Parts: sequence; C-alpha cells; structure tokens
Amino acid sequence: MTDPVVYRSEVKIERVRGPLRRAFLPVKPEPVLFGVHSAVAEHYGVAPDGHEPHDTTLDYLVAAAAG
Repeated sequence: MTDPVVYRSEVKIERVRGPLRRAFLPVKPEPVLFGVHSAVAEHYGVAPDGHEPHDTTLDYLVAAAAG
C-alpha cells in the first residue's frame, strides 16, 4: 500500500539570460533570482562583469539542508 502524496511543490522557472533564472515559488509574491557568483561564475566561465552576481541553486539547497 502506498501513502498518498501529502505535498507537491508548484514552482515555475524562467531563464532570463545566460545563467540568470527567475523562480516563482509558492509563498513569495515576487520571484527569486538564481544565477552565479564568485568561484561558481569562474568555474562556468562567466565573466565577472558580464552578469550581476546572484545566489546559486546550490546555495539555496545547502541552506535548506543545513536547517
């Protein structure tokens, strides 16, 4: 017997340009921006002056797991 699904997250992601993405999350009325910064930008070959730095999805994942 399988337990019923209790919660399914409804998230929408839009690619803006380059590494910049806009995430629409269930509770926040405004979107969250994801991108790259520092060593992550360097790893992916993103020029430091090419994009405004934003938190990565990895940053959010680590913050969620650490809580």
